[in-house]
Amino acid sequence: MDVSGILQEQAEKRNVTSSKQNLEIDVGCLAVTDSNPVDENDYSANLEDYLQSTAREGVQALITSLLSLPKQQTPDGPLSLLPAPTTQLPRQKPLPKPKPPTKWEKFAAAKGIQKTRREKKVWDEEKQDWVDRWGWKGKNKEKEEQWLSEVPANADVDHNPSQVARAERKKLIAKNERQRKGNEARAQANTSEQDKRKNEIEKTLASTRISTASMGKFDKKLEGEKKLRGIKRKFDPTERSVESEKKSALALISKIDGQPKKAKISPEGGTGDALNVRKAVRFASKGKGGVALAQGQTGKRQKGSKRSK
Repeated sequence: MDVSGILQEQAEKRNVTSSKQNLEIDVGCLAVTDSNPVDENDYSANLEDYLQSTAREGVQALITSLLSLPKQQTPDGPLSLLPAPTTQLPRQKPLPKPKPPTKWEKFAAAKGIQKTRREKKVWDEEKQDWVDRWGWKGKNKEKEEQWLSEVPANADVDHNPSQVARAERKKLIAKNERQRKGNEARAQANTSEQDKRKNEIEKTLASTRISTASMGKFDKKLEGEKKLRGIKRKFDPTERSVESEKKSALALISKIDGQPKKAKISPEGGTGDALNVRKAVRFASKGKGGVALAQGQTGKRQKGSKRSK
């Protein structure tokens, strides 16, 4: 049985190369960019086939580049070492805000003091060796652990130089901690003050934008200006179905035709309805009261009866 044709066909399938040119291959990101112009005839004739062929060409070029990379043998099999990416991707998160300078940094900048990094190791003359400046068996604990200490002449009987040195060291640590917390509080206060000022500016800008007759609709927009957010008025459409108009009309009639609530007498003598009887009487009598109003009405009736006679 002659299988040479089958073997040749399989070899051709394995050694597939891309026929396209101007392909930008970034093996580090496993990405291929096709900068070739789009063929309008093939694109219009069959869009699906054109997209599949373009994707196939890119994948073939990427696989060819991966196979040409140096390989490393591992227990899981040969692995290719990817190079560093060449495509600059955008940053996922915004840049961190710079920290405000501390009190010492401001003083150093005003005086022109250059910051120098202190070494972690210092030379010990007694041990003739480099020892740690801080930490366990550090140089800063030398006075606490030395076997012989000088005692002042006016010291108390129970004076302990080791405890005094330890107290001074703890006092310095507490001072540094207070300064650190003070720097953090000042930084937080500056940040909150900046945010407050920013909110005030945004509110002022929003007020000026809607101060025109068109409520800022036809005003010239600034570069990078955000759209105002607010409550929008909702209007019913001019053309509605008969069923919706019927429902709205019935709802309005039910409100008008509803049973009136019982009137509640207020402490001033009026009722809780829309009509305040006491206020109406005071207005009709021009502040004289209900008796004067009744007398006036009686007088008018008597005059009218005399005229009729």
